[in-house]
Amino acid sequence: MTMRVALICTGTTLGIAIAPFMGAPLDGPEGWFILTNLRIPRTLMGVLVGGTLSLVGACYQTIFANPLATPSTVGTTAGATLGALVALTLGGTAMVGGLPIVVVSAFLGAIIVTGIVTAIAAQGRARVQDVLLAGIAISLAASALASGLRYAADISATFAAVQWSLGHLAQVRYHKVLLLIPFVVPACITLLAQTRALEALVAGEERAHSQGVDVQRVRAITLGAGALAVAACVATTGPIAFVGLIVPHIVRLGVGASRRVLLPLSIVVGALFLVTCDTAARLLLPGRELPVGVVTAALGAPLLVWLVAHGRRTT
Repeated sequence: MTMRVALICTGTTLGIAIAPFMGAPLDGPEGWFILTNLRIPRTLMGVLVGGTLSLVGACYQTIFANPLATPSTVGTTAGATLGALVALTLGGTAMVGGLPIVVVSAFLGAIIVTGIVTAIAAQGRARVQDVLLAGIAISLAASALASGLRYAADISATFAAVQWSLGHLAQVRYHKVLLLIPFVVPACITLLAQTRALEALVAGEERAHSQGVDVQRVRAITLGAGALAVAACVATTGPIAFVGLIVPHIVRLGVGASRRVLLPLSIVVGALFLVTCDTAARLLLPGRELPVGVVTAALGAPLLVWLVAHGRRTT
């Protein structure tokens, strides 16, 4: 097991290190500018977002006891989309605190929606099914409002919303990476600190209670920290599908389901997965770029179908 983990970490480090150099030759001052100001920051953003989404996905699959749970299960993505659409419909060119209003609105929308679900989870009488249903209901409501805004918006706002909703890493700069770090790093540390409690939850809530785990508290902390991290990621890059769903399953196939290994390795593999998908998005169409969300969906959906069809253990 130790050797396998070491190989995964080594391979991930090498894969991420060579990703910025993939593509057109980087010759002369122009090549150096492209490498240092375009490719390296988007690779760093891919590491942060991919690792965060994968860790949150693994944690959510544990607390909901559902292998299909994702960072969007509690409405984070739907809330961010609604917030971004509100900003775009009202004219999304303004700046707030040095950030585009679309980013700020998407973050606030995600936090408001998931805050409601987290408050429900913190209640002592709330069951995991209640929290899951609340997340689905709020997601549907936010999606319905977003659809109404798309219908009412003009063509330019609708087109901008579609572009944003596909997920992207293309126009990332170092300042966006630095802005994201204070949100995702503390949230990920908080989630990793819940490893023992999440491991106990695998055997069921009653067994976890017998081991001294405060289930409601752990559920609320996990949902709150995960929502904060995912909200920051989605607000910065747009929704990127399937990363938080498929990566934990890939890690389980390689190293097993122990949360002590699954959670940190989900960060590692998720970082490599998104960086690889972003590299493919740059290279698949010469002279053009695909949104990275399209690539993750194109790779993630068939892989998930294969896992289900072959009856792989996913919990």
